[in-house]
Amino acid sequence: MRITVLGSGSTGNAVLICAGRTRVLVDAGMSARELARRLALVGEDVTALDGVIITHEHGDHAGGLRVLIKSLLCPVYISGETREAYIRERAGKPSSDEPRKRAESLRDRVEEISSSRDFRIGEIDFHPFTVPHDAADNFGFTATHDGVRVATLMDFGHVTTLVAERLRGCAAIVIESNHCRDMLKACEVYPWELKQRILSRTGHLSNEDVATWLRDDFDGCAEHIVLAHLSQRANNPHVAKLTAEMALQERGDLFRTTAQITLSHHKEPTPWIEL
Repeated sequence: MRITVLGSGSTGNAVLICAGRTRVLVDAGMSARELARRLALVGEDVTALDGVIITHEHGDHAGGLRVLIKSLLCPVYISGETREAYIRERAGKPSSDEPRKRAESLRDRVEEISSSRDFRIGEIDFHPFTVPHDAADNFGFTATHDGVRVATLMDFGHVTTLVAERLRGCAAIVIESNHCRDMLKACEVYPWELKQRILSRTGHLSNEDVATWLRDDFDGCAEHIVLAHLSQRANNPHVAKLTAEMALQERGDLFRTTAQITLSHHKEPTPWIEL
């Protein structure tokens, strides 16, 4: 099993999970052309995908879907609530034909999923779970193949008991580390209403939240932890990584871990993580 974060940030998010002959794209937040380019960079062909999973309707996770699926034969795995929200995403704009185009593009292409029901794509078993975010039906999930489990979850405001439980026993975890709280509060570009949304319990996870989880709830099993969805205005990659690494060092001697912290990037894929 192997994974790569093709890109992550406010400009677009996508993760590729491979096992055996199965290739699954998680989210399509970049343009179809850019997604194809980044897949090629990691040695994969966009036409060989076995499925596309959409975790929620926000543009940085689903904005490239409508054009992308024109090039694909595989289904789109999306919940009913997220599908409806995705179609309506731009409905408020005058004279916008986007809702009709989105609805038409998904016709006969959808495998409806639910955050309470496991599903399988090729050789990979997916186990979704609800995460707190201001979207219609956002979820994270673990993916299992041949006894190896990985997790990916972005866009959630706090680590719930369910989230902490589902992250145990994973060999690799892709997790949001969106902002530094002090940098966000001091950011002159963001209005206060946006700052409040990001900081809320249905907003985005901070570096400090990730550190608390790593120090107090992380079971130490994962060899790889990838920090994702870093804000380009309210975070710094070095700060995010240092905050996470210091949290690992603060764990008691009985709970030491060999986990490696990796940063995702909004402009390029991460190296493959082989499991």
